[in-house]
Amino acid sequence: MIARGDYADLVATADERAERVPEERSEASGAPTDLHAFAVRLRRMNGEINRLVHGFAGDQGLHPTDVQALAAILDADGPMTPGRLREHLGLTSGAVTACVDRLERAGHIRRVRESADRRVVHLHYADDARSAARDYFRPLAQATSAARARFTEEELSVVLRFLGAMGEELSGIPAPGR
Repeated sequence: MIARGDYADLVATADERAERVPEERSEASGAPTDLHAFAVRLRRMNGEINRLVHGFAGDQGLHPTDVQALAAILDADGPMTPGRLREHLGLTSGAVTACVDRLERAGHIRRVRESADRRVVHLHYADDARSAARDYFRPLAQATSAARARFTEEELSVVLRFLGAMGEELSGIPAPGR
């Protein structure tokens, strides 16, 4: 959890921060490693990924939340249900139903009823839609590959540990109003 003082550092400008606290730097590279340096780089990367997601959503006639739903279905460990999707996205049941309806109409997902209990619905990414997403996001995959090539396997392992830890920490923060 971020303390109030740490949050003030996150939103402060670089000049305001420099007046208060000396910047932490990596011994190996001399690059800044303080909280602000991470916040800036994560915001920039998030902004670039959001730019691509919004472009894909627009090209497909979807809302950016629909693309988040597609990613959740794609990345799910096991079958995704509308209830799990609602929890993951932090949406109401009605909003998830509307999202799933849009995705199904657009041919991105299919609903499959569980054979043992017909009330249970699993959401699956449609193969044709997966191919369209792969084509659209190929430049992101290529950029990721190019960036990965700049690091050793050991460094990439640390990066993956950091990204995993960030995901765990962020998933523990309740959404405002919930």
